[in-house]
Amino acid sequence: MGNPTTITDEMRQFMEEDARARLLRYVQIFTTSDENSESDPSTARQMDLLRLLAAECTELGLADVSLSDTGYVYATLPAPQGVAAPAIGLLAHVDTSPEQPGENVRPVCHENWDGSPISFADDPQLQLTPADCEELSDFVGDTIITASGKTLLGADNKAGISEIMAAIATLQRYPELPHAEIRLCFTSDEEIGRGTQGIDLGRLPTYCYTIDGGYPGELEAECFNAWRADLTFHGVGVHAGYAKDKLVNAIMIAARFLDEIPEEDCAENSDGRQGFYYVFGVNGDTEKAEVQLIIRDFERAENERRCQYLETLKTRFEKRYPRLRIDLEMHEQYRNMRDILEGHPRVVELAHAAIEDAGVEVLRRAIRGGTDGSLLTQVGHPTPNIFTGGMLFHSRKEWIASSSLRKATETIVHLARHWAQQ
Repeated sequence: MGNPTTITDEMRQFMEEDARARLLRYVQIFTTSDENSESDPSTARQMDLLRLLAAECTELGLADVSLSDTGYVYATLPAPQGVAAPAIGLLAHVDTSPEQPGENVRPVCHENWDGSPISFADDPQLQLTPADCEELSDFVGDTIITASGKTLLGADNKAGISEIMAAIATLQRYPELPHAEIRLCFTSDEEIGRGTQGIDLGRLPTYCYTIDGGYPGELEAECFNAWRADLTFHGVGVHAGYAKDKLVNAIMIAARFLDEIPEEDCAENSDGRQGFYYVFGVNGDTEKAEVQLIIRDFERAENERRCQYLETLKTRFEKRYPRLRIDLEMHEQYRNMRDILEGHPRVVELAHAAIEDAGVEVLRRAIRGGTDGSLLTQVGHPTPNIFTGGMLFHSRKEWIASSSLRKATETIVHLARHWAQQ
């Protein structure tokens, strides 16, 4: 694949400083998505960051910059004259998870971290230590960036955005660095599974990458097969004092139903390549109770087995309680991108080489989740996932090391060169 073009210490310093400054700026913009909203994007506040990104793309001199009403920024860095290689796409999402507060984020830089517990100014009871995340020990002496304790940081995925933008700024600042045409797409609502819902596929090249992974070196070309199940238990309400043989208590029956799901097959007991059930919502009363759960596995057949088990439980409970009615709706959310990416090895091989060129050990892992890339892969745009360096996503202890921002940015620069050589 050719020897890596020399990346100087000056370039690396620029990458890290630029990516870090962008991250500290972007995380302060409130962009939490909302699953219960029917608008596109689900929250108008996401447009605040999207507008800023569109303006910054214009300032960087990119072509074809546009912002759609439904929450997508597109921009293109043309290839230098004489480069006739395939274009690549780089994607990252602006929204942050609704699982933790995302408003009034105050980023804190713990400079030259000495390995002692990291405290949070806005929550003195909260601490970050290697017991929370053993990988933290790898970054003694680095700058650790966290939020202040009341919110998540938002490195998922504002770190990815920062690294993409810093890579583009580097290629513009140092024109001697070769690159293919790069098309950017910043999306909304990825955290609620709608990141590609309104995307203009015509703006994307065939091969793309999401910059949305975790520990430095992670390269992911496999993800969960994912299903969602929604259960509604319809009971019969009556005065509790006269309930014998009359009351059909929907919420109590829902609890008994959930107790039939094997404990060893639940998310809290799953790791590696194991799949799981995960109940994330229960609400209701005696007459009507609703349960929401997701089903995950790397193998579609295993998820089909779990779905069939829910159908079996439905039949069994309706027979056990003749006046009970259970509505069960299931739908597939996304598929394991492995099955398609195996037919496009080059897109993964070039990312592997780029990570190595950045001096980082490549960690080939399967995503215990999904990304916009898994959905794009299904519709004809093979899209593996590359690390950002962020850790403990979706929590108030979320963190990222400053050096990881540089490593991810440098990886993107090398990736652009490898594609230019195709």
